[in-house]
Amino acid sequence: MLKIALLDDYAHAALASADWERLEGRAELTVFDRHLSPAEAADALAPFDVLCTIRERMALPRTLIERLPNLRMITIVGQWLTNLDLEAATERGVLVVNSGLRGPPGGPNIGAATPELAWGLMLATVRDLARQDRRMRAGLWQDRLGVVLAGRTLGLLGLGRIGKQMARYAKAFDMDVIAWSQNLTAEAAAVEGAARVDKEELFARSDVVSIHLILSERTRGLVTARELRRMKPTAYLINTSRGPIVAESDLIAALRDGEIAGAGLDVFDAEPPPPDHPFRSMDNVTLSPHLGYATRDTLGAFYSGALEVIEAYLAGAPIRVTNPEALGRAPRRGSSS
Repeated sequence: MLKIALLDDYAHAALASADWERLEGRAELTVFDRHLSPAEAADALAPFDVLCTIRERMALPRTLIERLPNLRMITIVGQWLTNLDLEAATERGVLVVNSGLRGPPGGPNIGAATPELAWGLMLATVRDLARQDRRMRAGLWQDRLGVVLAGRTLGLLGLGRIGKQMARYAKAFDMDVIAWSQNLTAEAAAVEGAARVDKEELFARSDVVSIHLILSERTRGLVTARELRRMKPTAYLINTSRGPIVAESDLIAALRDGEIAGAGLDVFDAEPPPPDHPFRSMDNVTLSPHLGYATRDTLGAFYSGALEVIEAYLAGAPIRVTNPEALGRAPRRGSSS
């Protein structure tokens, strides 16, 4: 019987999100509702044939893959996973398959999950909603004022699928939009109602900077103290993309020193960040636990897709395989020691 691990199910959504009964008699499911540390992952996951991951929540480096003796398949969202060693998986004959991410026909547009969260986080940040909520629950009342977005300038660091949606939201809120990325042209920006500016100008002019770039070697550490010092002391930074795009220590210093007014953060260098992380105690930071894509609709589509690729594997006809080279390799048994 195939042993399947459903990883990082923080919201206890996995079992209710797909018709897993279709695997009855052929597979055994185990749900991990907390993040496994690198120290405990090898022992905890050693019995499993299939790992179902949720984006980058679980790192799968070579050092872990080589210690999973029974591993035969890993399901991922999208074509690749940045913290998965694809070469190591392929060498061991472990299939990496894309679960897909398609909502039901006529259903909600699950592609809107991240931009909607980003806009909500922006509103919460500039209006100090999270902190005022905490004060209300403590029996207190308003002690600080927020700002209006209408008439202000939104700077989009990245104008891809999510950035374009953010530009549309900004127009509905009567904001001016400027944008920058390495390959963005003035013509492409204009199509989205934005003005293409240099990176330095974007940080200097924006009242809110919102990050919408893919994490890569080009974007890792892209935002440093240099960029943050260009921002107005009344400006805000919003990051729903990936934590390492921003130099975390530089952002902490800028927030502590009042170089910027505040930040709204959905992503972090380490997820979850440690309990004593500075962001957790800063009152000019609004935090959310990487909720960008994590909705009932999105996770429902993900788990339904994971079930589909597992059924195809059990039928001997794998689909949406990222590393087809592994198809010709017999799975190599790892070492659990």
